[in-house]
Amino acid sequence: MDSADELGRRDRKKLETRAALEHAALKLVAARGLAGVTVEDIAEAVDVSSRTFFNYFPSKEDALIGPSPASTAELRERLEALPADVPVLEALRLMSRVEAERVQEQREQWLLRLKVFEQNPSLLPRLVASGSETERAVTAAVARRSGIELGTSGYPELATAVAMAAFRVAMIRWSAAGGRPELADLVDEAFAQLAGGLPNP
Repeated sequence: MDSADELGRRDRKKLETRAALEHAALKLVAARGLAGVTVEDIAEAVDVSSRTFFNYFPSKEDALIGPSPASTAELRERLEALPADVPVLEALRLMSRVEAERVQEQREQWLLRLKVFEQNPSLLPRLVASGSETERAVTAAVARRSGIELGTSGYPELATAVAMAAFRVAMIRWSAAGGRPELADLVDEAFAQLAGGLPNP
């Protein structure tokens, strides 16, 4: 086996270990609550040492939050790749829809994660903090797309905040319904309401 194959195998093994630790953390906390689970419990469930756990995550809370389906750079690139004549709200919907399809591909893991967040409200500030970097990057991309300087009209900030709220509402509805219908359809529905100006139902 050449060194490239060996490197590929090692990278795959790392990704598998990370995913296994994440899943074990979610399952254990869903069953016992946040206070009832230690890093040692999570590591033991995957048959690795606590030291190995800390190679992947700084804390058990970080293992629960896990990675965003798309990196901040990916979201920004996705927005910037859309033709310039696509209106901002539609561009944000298309970006959110791809994200929703990725979440749907890991349906069980995400439903478990959302259940853990619901049961452990102390995780919410950490979740909000992890989303703020993404929001800043998307806001900057929206500003470039709309030709508006940040901090002037408030348009890029508001458009991004509203889009992220629409995605969050769709996720909450999706979780409450047990992962059906498809998350992307709920995202489309939320954006349709925004595009319609949120008239009274």
